[in-house]
Amino acid sequence: MSEYTDCTFETRLLHNKFKYDKETGAVSLPIHHASTFHQADPEKFGKYDYSRSGNPTREALEEIIAELEDGTRGFAFSSGMAAISTAFLLLSSGDHVIISEDVYGGTYRMVSQVLTRFGITHTFVDMTDLDAIQAAIQSNTKAFYIETPSNPLLKVTDIRAVSSLAKEIGALTYVDNTFLTPALQKPLTLGADIVLHSATKFLSGHSDVVAGLAVVKDPELADQLYFLQNSFGAVLGVQDAWLVMRGLKTLHVRMQHSQETAGKVAEFLSSHPLVKSVYYPGLSEHPGYSLHNEQTAGPGAVLSFELESEEAVKSFVTNVKLPVFAVSLGAVETILSYPAQMSHAAMPEPERLKRGITNSLLRLSAGLENSADLIRDFEAALAKQAAASAY
Repeated sequence: MSEYTDCTFETRLLHNKFKYDKETGAVSLPIHHASTFHQADPEKFGKYDYSRSGNPTREALEEIIAELEDGTRGFAFSSGMAAISTAFLLLSSGDHVIISEDVYGGTYRMVSQVLTRFGITHTFVDMTDLDAIQAAIQSNTKAFYIETPSNPLLKVTDIRAVSSLAKEIGALTYVDNTFLTPALQKPLTLGADIVLHSATKFLSGHSDVVAGLAVVKDPELADQLYFLQNSFGAVLGVQDAWLVMRGLKTLHVRMQHSQETAGKVAEFLSSHPLVKSVYYPGLSEHPGYSLHNEQTAGPGAVLSFELESEEAVKSFVTNVKLPVFAVSLGAVETILSYPAQMSHAAMPEPERLKRGITNSLLRLSAGLENSADLIRDFEAALAKQAAASAY
């Protein structure tokens, strides 16, 4: 147990067993650019032998994220999808997965086009409907895969209830915690078995690294996932591991500011006549508002909103000046994304539309700009759209 266990989350981001290097006192951990390690004894190897199997820099990040998620062991991968894909390798041919219907496009692609080739079947379900989840259970269901809030419609799933269902049938519960991070949500404490992150997003937070993380609580499951990590080999490089650790130190203040901005932007958009819908669990009218408040410490910094048409989307994107229009989220700069052609491009249009991911939907990840500047920018872009429509 860490000597800082009794400290608050924001303090533990800075104060953990890796706050300084034990050999030199350096307050920035060394980056071990070593692929292999000398063994002094031919019959008894040291802790490290080959960096795919273990590296002190990567291990530091893995221990930090495990502590922050209240897990027993963490694993660092070369991308969020590498973490997700490796975790799916816990399943076997003949197994069945129940998964959030408006899941991230990369996960959709993995489940629908890769796992099926290995005899692993799936059912996409509205995870806000426990009756629908129960109805989707089959005799071979071995996993429930949750995004909450989901990407991009910000639907809220009851982690505790789904985890309880899973335990009744001996299945695993996976939770993608990318949107909220352990700063706002800790799925393992609610009964989940595996927490997954695209650490590219809020955890690193600066649009300068691609990384994935996984955390588990059960030691036996940890051993199984380590075996797969070592076998599959999609591990995170040491330079990127160091960048994620640096980003983690400011997670609390970044998330706090970005969340506050997202709330103000959501309020503005929800009252604007040219905006059809706003999806954000911080709005009291959101159908998952109460549940989200019960299982999290905040609504997060990501929201989605729908304009009147695809043409309106093009006009808005063309006229806003501050957001970066790009794939990804969770960075210091506000990022505006177009799910239909970005995060969910891998999902066929009929499937997207069936889930409500329309061609007039935009996703926004609030950054560290002043919220008043962002709102003024959005207001001007919408005004230009209104003027063009009137003309």
